[in-house]
Amino acid sequence: MFQIGSYTIESRSLLAPMAGVTDAPFRRLCRQYGAGLATSEMITSDTRLWDSKKTRSRLAGQSQEVLPVSVQIAGSDPRMMAEAAQQAVTTGAQIIDINMGCPAKKVCRKLAGSALLKDEKLVAHILESVITAVTVPVTLKIRTGWDSDNRNGPAIAQMAENIGIAALAVHGRTRACRFNGEAEYDTIAKIAQSVEIPVFANGDINCPEKARKVLDHTGAAAVMIGRGAFGNPWIFQQIQQYLNQGTHCAPPDMKTVYKTLVWHLKELTSFYGELKGVRIARKHVRWYLQRYQNTQHFLQIFNQLDTLSSQLEALQNYFQRPATHEENAA
Repeated sequence: MFQIGSYTIESRSLLAPMAGVTDAPFRRLCRQYGAGLATSEMITSDTRLWDSKKTRSRLAGQSQEVLPVSVQIAGSDPRMMAEAAQQAVTTGAQIIDINMGCPAKKVCRKLAGSALLKDEKLVAHILESVITAVTVPVTLKIRTGWDSDNRNGPAIAQMAENIGIAALAVHGRTRACRFNGEAEYDTIAKIAQSVEIPVFANGDINCPEKARKVLDHTGAAAVMIGRGAFGNPWIFQQIQQYLNQGTHCAPPDMKTVYKTLVWHLKELTSFYGELKGVRIARKHVRWYLQRYQNTQHFLQIFNQLDTLSSQLEALQNYFQRPATHEENAA
């Protein structure tokens, strides 16, 4: 349990914001299964673009969110970032999260995301502008630094705390690492030791044992789960039970996986409309079924389906086959 401003976060496992993944249906699902916080997909700070379908969908559905509602913004202009934060609050955001961790080239080319870590003065200006512009708590997501020779995460963290950032998420790679190699947690430990605000350790955490190990090593307040939640919203309750009781939850049985998939697909169609919803569903179904063997043929057929009803029928047939699907050893 820890605080972000006036909000008490009960769970020590949080959902990381991920573009193209952590939309409103997936955030609701992960919160149902125990995520203490689920931050929105990254939204551009250029509010002139907020009329686009993509941005509207990322802002939409906030009235249905499990509270508190956390919205992530990205950009490099302090004034625009401040305006974006204000607008997000008017649409229901209760926490503003600033993205300085995204390593994507199209983001870094605009000197946003993790590219900002190169310019500590600009980082300070952005943080000051956003914090001054809103009355809600402001959090920050960073990487450990720009590259292996410039791990300035501890300096950024101390500056952020002094300016008024309420909590800090740290991905255990530099911007230069992108998502390659293994995450390192020594720098996160240094950051957690250097500040009083809650620090969230992020990167390669995909099971309860790894969560416990990372928390013990870093002294972080919580772990932030990214790719480990793909097709596995149960990871949050699994981590929480392991941290609290030292015991393992039973893995979801086929009936639970099926029911969750049906709910998820219906929510995607309701949220996006059928045309887009069925397309987005394909990657989620692939992630859910990665726990089973010999799914390639089914997925090839499933990916050709273009209506919700045909997708649901295919899943029903798949899960009701006489032969129980063996889970992958991994």
